Amino acid sequence: MSSLVTIFGGSGFVGRYVAQRMARRGWRVRVAVRRPNEAHFVKPYGVVGQVEPIFCNIRDDASVEKAIAGADVVINCVGVLEESGKNGFDAVQNEGAGRVARVAAEHGVSRLVHVSSIGADVDSDSDYASTKGLGESAVLEAFPEVVIIRPSIIFGPEDDFFNRFAAMARMSPIIPLFGAATKFQPVYVDDVAAAIERAAIDGSVGGVYELGGPEVSTFRDLIHLTLEEVRRRRLVIGLPFWIGRMMGRIFGAVKAISLGLVPAPVTTDQVRQLAHDNFVGNGVGTLADLGVKPTSLEAVLPSYLWQFRPSGQYAALKESARNLKG
Repeated sequence: MSSLVTIFGGSGFVGRYVAQRMARRGWRVRVAVRRPNEAHFVKPYGVVGQVEPIFCNIRDDASVEKAIAGADVVINCVGVLEESGKNGFDAVQNEGAGRVARVAAEHGVSRLVHVSSIGADVDSDSDYASTKGLGESAVLEAFPEVVIIRPSIIFGPEDDFFNRFAAMARMSPIIPLFGAATKFQPVYVDDVAAAIERAAIDGSVGGVYELGGPEVSTFRDLIHLTLEEVRRRRLVIGLPFWIGRMMGRIFGAVKAISLGLVPAPVTTDQVRQLAHDNFVGNGVGTLADLGVKPTSLEAVLPSYLWQFRPSGQYAALKESARNLKG
């Protein structure tokens, strides 16, 4: 019988790409998610019965044990960008991560890959980053041989970064930014999945790896690149962090009063994160060490941001016709 991998968060942005890769390698893939009924799209990644979504609550021991039972490899892709109800930063990214590692060790799992993020730091002023750091510590304590993957911001068709600002450009003449000079090293989602795949199957891989694309860019530069791709001219304004923190508190209060019906465009914790650069550091492994050549933004963004152009999929045809007339 083929080997079994359990992927926590296997239907999420990164997890689905990992699931596809593991399935193509012939592994049986168990996709552990909170809403398996919404994850049936992963089944065609393999032959009938090869990829199966199952229910799992990362906050519950019994649920995690059921998801891990019989698995040869465990990959944890679970994380939250914003707290929601019981799924807070600490519950998911610290306690949940530690729980997965502890149960994996108890069940004799041979390999564990934990997806964290660049900037994970127990001493960070951001709850997101500090719980990522605490989660890494908990995982290392329970499963010392774990491979930790720390990506910078991740881009791809389902991302919540370039899609968000492209959608904003379609509606607003102004793009306000907090931390316009903050530096990022965007990394392609399938490159991240390839790195996780290598870490999962290669027993010689160990330690911490920080993943970034071929270029480091400021937040402002990334927004200008997005505007170029969507063929829109917008005024990009850098705003001070104190305004961001004030807006975050206001939006947070509105969200609380509306019982979550009105989402917060920005949170105070996100503003804190934007005060810190987010690119690959020194003394850690990289994509190159995992045999992955990073993909550029320019090679991928046009394949999914075209939908935000004024003429959508016909933008290229219009531009060609305009050149012929010239």
